[in-house]
Parts: sequence; C-alpha cells; structure tokens
Amino acid sequence: MASSRARALSALLFTLAVAGAARADGEEPADCARAVAERVQARYEGVRELEAHFTQRSRSVALGASAQEMEARGIALFAKPGRMRWTYEAPEPSVVVSDGRTLWIYDPVAKEAQEFPVGEGFLSGTAVQFLLGEGKILEAFEVRGEGCGGETVRLHLRPRAEATYESLELLVVPETGDIRESAVVDLFGNRTDVRFASVRVNPKLDAAQFRFEPAPGVRVLRAAPPPGGSDSQ
Repeated sequence: MASSRARALSALLFTLAVAGAARADGEEPADCARAVAERVQARYEGVRELEAHFTQRSRSVALGASAQEMEARGIALFAKPGRMRWTYEAPEPSVVVSDGRTLWIYDPVAKEAQEFPVGEGFLSGTAVQFLLGEGKILEAFEVRGEGCGGETVRLHLRPRAEATYESLELLVVPETGDIRESAVVDLFGNRTDVRFASVRVNPKLDAAQFRFEPAPGVRVLRAAPPPGGSDSQ
C-alpha cells in the first residue's frame, strides 16, 4: 500500500529553469513564456471536463546512481469544480478519486482505502489545477520558457510563495495552449513526470465516477490531508 500511496500522491502534485531559450517570432524568451502561459490559462478556463490516458514516471534521488524510473499508466478524469479520478492500470491497480471535498486512495489488492479531507486550497500549486482552469499561472509562478519557436514549449514554473515542492514544468503546444506533459520536482529533488495522450475535452463524464464508496470488507484508514490539502499554501 505504501508504494501505491506515494505514487498516487505524486500524481496529485503532478502534476507539474533554463536560460538562453530560443526566440519565437522576434519575442524575447520572457515574452514567449508569458504568451504561452496566457494561452494555457485561456485554454483550460473554458474546459469543464477532461479525459486522458496517462503515463507516469517517477525517479527518487535518494537511490543515487542506482535509482530506477518507476513507471505507471492508466486513465485520468478531471471535472470542475476540483474533481478528479486517476485509475492506475499498471504495474498494479489502484484508484485515486476526489469529489472536491474528500480524497480516496484505494488499493484493491490489499483491500484498503485511505480517506483524506481536502480544503479549498487542495489543488493550489498543482499542475492539475491548470487542467481545470482554476489556477492563475502568472500570479502564482515565476515563469521561464524553453524551446520557444518549436512545436512545443516547456514552461518552468517556480512558485512565488512557499510551497511543498521546488518547481513545476508544463510541456505545452504553443498554438493551442494544450498541456502534453507535466512534471513536479519536490523539495528533495525527486521528480515525477506525467505524459497525457488521447485527450478528450468535455466528454460528458458521469458524476458518479468522482465518488467512492468502500465495498464491504475494505479496510478504511482515515488520515491527515495530503500535501496541498490545506489553505496555508
């Protein structure tokens, strides 16, 4: 259960700086980064729901040179306000689901479910909030761009306020503002990358998919809010 829990919480912070980025259409790199960030903002403010396949890779610096990337994949659902569901299909099944008030992490193999209360600031500072159009990128982050002028631009986001992570990254299609990948680097240097594919916008998701009811025989563990689950951030 511990590995599933760590992987799941990394996704929530997933989920998200380089100098000398190339110029795009005569813009200075700072102007390019601002323009792309504004496109991301505009793109997802108009989105009510999202469905996407995801691949998640995590690497721990604690293991040093011997560290191996841990890979997981599955399907993610997002819906305003603040609802999401991550269904992990490999390497082992697990589910992370939130209705915006309560977060559940369910391990069907161990028959255990962890319950976390979440507050209004739950998504604050996470890549997920941008997929739901709930974050103000330029207000919350110092933004730098890498690869301006190319097919994708990588935005490096450093939080302006104290946070539980070091930085976020978003790989963006500049013409549309679509997010293709996100990454988070925590305060210890551990990195988690999430790549999205087969993205569907406003697919009319069933609200029941964002609720969780433990089945008979499932052990329920009630815990403190996960990182980002308080309004103090």
